[in-house]
Amino acid sequence: MNVLGAWNAVTRELVVITNTTVVNKETMGEPLQAIASRRLAGTVTLALDNARYQRNNTVKALAGELNIELLFLPFYSPNLNLIEQLWRFTKRKAAHSRYRPAFADFRAAVQQVLDGVSTTHTDQFSKLMTFNFQEFDDVSLLAA
Repeated sequence: MNVLGAWNAVTRELVVITNTTVVNKETMGEPLQAIASRRLAGTVTLALDNARYQRNNTVKALAGELNIELLFLPFYSPNLNLIEQLWRFTKRKAAHSRYRPAFADFRAAVQQVLDGVSTTHTDQFSKLMTFNFQEFDDVSLLAA
């Protein structure tokens, strides 16, 4: 099961696209279209984790047409992307220490968690999805 998602940190809305086939440059267009359909004011900045299917000319061109700025985060820095909190939460609720006898059961459990973000899990998400990033004002770099 593939889950492509975007979290709007201002409106606290979740955009989710799922499939059971493949994630590639074509399927990456689906979440971009879903974000654009929200008709948000101004340019939307979408933080991405540098997966190969995100970093190609097809996706970049579509994002440009839809007024979406792609912000590629540094490699190996999931702590900078709020959506990673959602993935960790979803795995814990739907899969951690749980046996699912069939793929359909697993898929339903994941979908149930995602569907509950704005209802069942609202209180947990208000604490989880925050801009709690450590910032450094004056950083001196040491060469090794």
